[in-house]
Amino acid sequence: MVYALFTTAGSVFRGSAVCMYSMADIRNVFNGPFAHKHGHNYQWTEYTGKIPYPRPGTCPGGTFTPGIRSSKNFSDEAVNFIRAHPLMIHPVYPIHRRPLVVRTGVDYRFTALVVDQVDAVDGRYEVLFLGTDRGTVQKVIVLPKDPTSMEELTLEEVEVFRSRAPVKTMKISSKRQQLYVSSDAGLTQVSLHRCGVYGRACSDCCLARDPYCAWDGESCSAFTPSTKRRSRRQDVKHGDPLRQCRGFNAKVEKRLRETVQFGVEGSSTFLECQPRSPQATVKWLFQREGKRKVLNRVGGVLKTNHGILLKSLNQSDAGLYHCLATENNFKHTVARVALRILDRDIVLALTAQDEDEEPKTRQAGPYTQPSLVSTPFPPEIRLINQYCQSYWEQLSPRQQQRKRTSRRHTEGQDQGLG
Repeated sequence: MVYALFTTAGSVFRGSAVCMYSMADIRNVFNGPFAHKHGHNYQWTEYTGKIPYPRPGTCPGGTFTPGIRSSKNFSDEAVNFIRAHPLMIHPVYPIHRRPLVVRTGVDYRFTALVVDQVDAVDGRYEVLFLGTDRGTVQKVIVLPKDPTSMEELTLEEVEVFRSRAPVKTMKISSKRQQLYVSSDAGLTQVSLHRCGVYGRACSDCCLARDPYCAWDGESCSAFTPSTKRRSRRQDVKHGDPLRQCRGFNAKVEKRLRETVQFGVEGSSTFLECQPRSPQATVKWLFQREGKRKVLNRVGGVLKTNHGILLKSLNQSDAGLYHCLATENNFKHTVARVALRILDRDIVLALTAQDEDEEPKTRQAGPYTQPSLVSTPFPPEIRLINQYCQSYWEQLSPRQQQRKRTSRRHTEGQDQGLG
């Protein structure tokens, strides 16, 4: 296979493409007819005349020219023919007659390309490392979509030069598992795989579809074909965690922690959620009073790649928010955020009190070490303490009820033993 990188030359339209060609197709075209300008309009047509020996394009000293050691020994007829017929009549089409990777409408171009062949559980895959003119390297894998087409999947993009210096050349060291990248800013090395960024869950590692990585039963780690472990999970072709991670997905949902976030009534707050896979689609669910439904807040919601921004909060926004990611028909919860709304009047009163106390603390006088009891806490800390106090008061009766129930159960056991 031959990989070729194409970029646009002008500044009006920016784009790049990567094509893959078969050596068999290239040989067939170069062994075919030459192109020839014919007629008054000098149109390119197929040359049907006599072709000199040795055939132009034949390497000297090969099977067909054993007596010729150098192209300098070619006859004048052969040299003049190739000068007049530098083109072949048939083009060389890429495999499936379309590019593997296309980038248009972006603020960068591809400047360098290297390809690594990686052995995975379900076969061998080609991983493309594409350098850009903004100092980054994209890691792309090409997967068979159907018998007549391929699809490209961007695994990650790494910033290798902070100065945004264009990448000039790249070399792969299979022995060291490193990618060496050069530019006018210098030379650096990048690991071919960073399996740790995919997380510790089996589903996240499987959805990454990185042939360098596999789930080893504990985390996403580097895969070696020689390692034989029953707990290895990898599915590059389909990325199906429902089949590969059966029995492990429920454990991940149980281990997911619920975070508590505070917001002030009338202000804005940002709920963070960033799936590990860039191919995942995100949907937010809102749960209140035991009922969970799709978030359908009227106005004041800004969705980003890192979460959602809720504007003009009110008491009805308090509840539990679920960030649900979907990829390859697999759904899993990425984040759970319990949003608590603090009363605006209380916040204003506390902040106003702090502003009144501030001039008094600036009055001149002998310095005394403030005690922890008299030290005024920031408004945010006092608001959180206020919430914790009210939450504890609501929780205390439940704990007392549990203690009484546990005591009765223990007394019953003692009587039974007696």
